[in-house]
Amino acid sequence: MPYKIYSTPESIHNYYSVYVKDTLVPLHEARVSAYPFNRRWPGHQRPVEQSELAYFVSFEMDEPVQIKICPQKSFKEVIIRPMSKGICPEVVNGTIYFTLSKSGGYTVELDGYHHALHIFADPVKKYAVDIKSENTIYFGAGIHDAGIINVKSNQTVFIDEGSVVYACIHGENSENIRILGRGILDNSKNMEEILFEVDKFGDGSFDVGNAKRLNTIQFKNCNHIEIDGITIRDSLLYNITTWGCEDLLVDNVKIIGCWRYNSDGIDMHNSSKCTVRNCFLRTYDDSICVKGHDGYSQLCEDILIENCVVWNDWGQSLHIGAETRAEKMCNITFRNCDVIRNTYAAMSIANVDYGEVYNVLYEDIRVECDHVCQKPQFQINDETNFIVDYKCDFLPKLMSACILKHHEYSEGKSRRGKIHDITFQNIKLFSNRMLPSFFEGFDSEHKINNIYINGLYLNKRQIADLNEAKVTISSFADNILLK
Repeated sequence: MPYKIYSTPESIHNYYSVYVKDTLVPLHEARVSAYPFNRRWPGHQRPVEQSELAYFVSFEMDEPVQIKICPQKSFKEVIIRPMSKGICPEVVNGTIYFTLSKSGGYTVELDGYHHALHIFADPVKKYAVDIKSENTIYFGAGIHDAGIINVKSNQTVFIDEGSVVYACIHGENSENIRILGRGILDNSKNMEEILFEVDKFGDGSFDVGNAKRLNTIQFKNCNHIEIDGITIRDSLLYNITTWGCEDLLVDNVKIIGCWRYNSDGIDMHNSSKCTVRNCFLRTYDDSICVKGHDGYSQLCEDILIENCVVWNDWGQSLHIGAETRAEKMCNITFRNCDVIRNTYAAMSIANVDYGEVYNVLYEDIRVECDHVCQKPQFQINDETNFIVDYKCDFLPKLMSACILKHHEYSEGKSRRGKIHDITFQNIKLFSNRMLPSFFEGFDSEHKINNIYINGLYLNKRQIADLNEAKVTISSFADNILLK
């Protein structure tokens, strides 16, 4: 069979009706950020009024399939992202038709990004899991309220298709752990615990010291971890985070429904031998990050991120930092990824600590940018509202690297690091204008040098020089070259 529709305990059809060939696909809701509006942690969660509903469908396919979408509203324009896939839909009497040639994560937008439809087309896969084994934590079809699942060595959490599991999954000092399946790991019941009240909000004088918050999937000092196939929805904090881990594989994971503060996508802290591939992430904060913190391994190395689609509603998209408390952060590759929406920078390195960041490759990265991008705004107090500017001239950055001391993230450390030997190769921007890029060192002892941009394109036109590329080279940055 060329495709398979998953069973599900939840399904709605109040905004889109989606068909694979002639089969109606269950539609799911996910709450997302309505606009780029953020503030310092104010002692309570972001109000739901700053969010909106988006939608997603999931199914398997092993050959091209025809998609039919019947929206419940009229529209003028439909765009299917990533634009690099070249999908040109046909619209007949308000119904959208197109063909998906291969599996992957796609987004359908009608007259802009609001209430988008996300399509998660999984490759066909059969998991080798003994669901009756004492080492398997199995969730079959239905709704499960599991709380916090603490996994141990040699255990598998299997979230089967048709299941919605309300839970966090945590592990520490363990190995050989798997989280597999085609079901949904839902974190919406995970709420912050306010430890004490504060009198002032939004003045930037505090972060999250008055609250306890839990990440959705978290591993500390663990080895040999595999996370495959699941969809994570509505994380309170980070979706997937590792601390001092080695040998991590994250494959075909879909992250959606991020609208609460600091809901990063995949953050690897002081971890090595990590691979993240074939994932779709729509996050409200940084999307895919490599970071360093005290108390763990002093190495972040041999990390590969490839074949991913990123939608960033706030923060950085493909990022190293800002925390860089690891002596060596090296041999890091971002390859063949699509950044379909971007807030601050598509490809960025922010070194605010003592780490030496080097041998980093951004290769075959495609970035999309709308004609008008809303400028990210900070909420000063509870009464402040987001102001939409339809003539906004804000542009997110395409590439950036900087060394700096940050009043919060540097945590008072006096040591500064270095950034060198960074390559941006075959970078393609889909936009009506070039996005700016920025490079700046800290001082003569802590410089940025040997930055190579090999092949930069605006639509189909190759950019000839740094001036045309809108590259700003600030102080203590040497040997920035475009070929």
